[in-house]
Amino acid sequence: MTVPILWQDPFSYNGSPLYISKYFSSLGEEEKFILKECLEERGINEFSNTLFDYASFLKALDLWSLEYKVRKWITFKLIDSELVYDAEINHIINLLIKLFIESGATLHKLDLRFPKSIELKPAIFYLLGENKHFFSRIQHLYLDEIPDNNIESATTLLGALAKSNTKISTIKLQCFESIYEPQIFLALIDIIKSQEQLRLFFLAGYYPTEFHGIISALESQKNSLQEVILNNCDFIAEFEVLNKCKNIGTLRICYCTMKLLKLLDYKVSTLELVDCQIDAMPLIFEKSGNLLQRLKLEIDDELRDEPLLLEPLLEALKSFCPNITYLSIQGIGFSTQLVELIERLPLKLKYFNLGGTWLESYTDILFNHCNAPLKKMLIYRLNNERISKALVEFCMRNKTLNYVGVDKYLDLDNNIKKEVEIYVELVPYKYIVDH
Repeated sequence: MTVPILWQDPFSYNGSPLYISKYFSSLGEEEKFILKECLEERGINEFSNTLFDYASFLKALDLWSLEYKVRKWITFKLIDSELVYDAEINHIINLLIKLFIESGATLHKLDLRFPKSIELKPAIFYLLGENKHFFSRIQHLYLDEIPDNNIESATTLLGALAKSNTKISTIKLQCFESIYEPQIFLALIDIIKSQEQLRLFFLAGYYPTEFHGIISALESQKNSLQEVILNNCDFIAEFEVLNKCKNIGTLRICYCTMKLLKLLDYKVSTLELVDCQIDAMPLIFEKSGNLLQRLKLEIDDELRDEPLLLEPLLEALKSFCPNITYLSIQGIGFSTQLVELIERLPLKLKYFNLGGTWLESYTDILFNHCNAPLKKMLIYRLNNERISKALVEFCMRNKTLNYVGVDKYLDLDNNIKKEVEIYVELVPYKYIVDH
């Protein structure tokens, strides 16, 4: 029962890559013979019989991780002084991918991060055409930077995916380049338009100047798209199509320009803004208003000590968003406006993250002014009696707090820990941080 689960995503495992050789027992006789000759020349003999056809259990394929594990496996098997040749690695990778396709495996996740050393052989693409089940159930597609020598392979894989799959719910385009060959953009457009229920679209580039119709293609998903994540993007007219996607409830925008922020006309329940220009933020809060429930806000460090610039943002948050249940604020310096915001936090707030170092000295003041019925709170450090006393008083006053995550948990004084844990459980920050 456990073996199929353990072998769904073996290449994400951080331990020893010795399991690579377990796949070899399922190769065809001719392939075994060729590979055996190749490996025995290097002093490697790895052809033991196995109880299972492990290749048939594969659900997640990451080309980058596959290459890394194969390279690590060969390196581990060789004497230290011997070289690892890309041709050997590429041969084994092609054999493994061929085996995965022929074994009857059906992927749920495909990560197209191409190492320069990988060159897929024509036989792989022929097999994909004959075994459409391999791509037919993919739900999560990731496309990362494509080296020049893999443009054709990436295009062919994307084309095969478009012809065999309508079930993708997540598309993530990382390190997007507007200088890719046109066939890459056409293949991505075909994939987007062929899906029945695309729910999440992620785009991260280096302020690309052209999307060649990829964003416009999202109009075909206007009834299903629920979450959009944009990193390092500038205003381009194509983005206006996102305003037609009225079911978007989650918007995460990082390192994007003000002009783009002002373009997006959304009322969302989950909003994340990281190092964006603050001038457009009050307008976004006003648009979302009562619908906004989860907010993550990270301000550029340069604005930390500029309370006057942050006043409109904090005022808009106080005025328009009374139903927030999750609030994470990072990079905002101490100010009267911040204290007023803490005092007027929504009575529905359950999760509050104030884990940044810049507010550490004022943690007790913030506790003293907070009346929200919090269940989880995150702070940077709990290292003095002033802060611990304020925390205890908050617990006695509100009687709802279950956990306090402490970033510097290992620095906790045992006496303070014992005193506070009479009222609330202290845990390492990472245990309850919710991104």
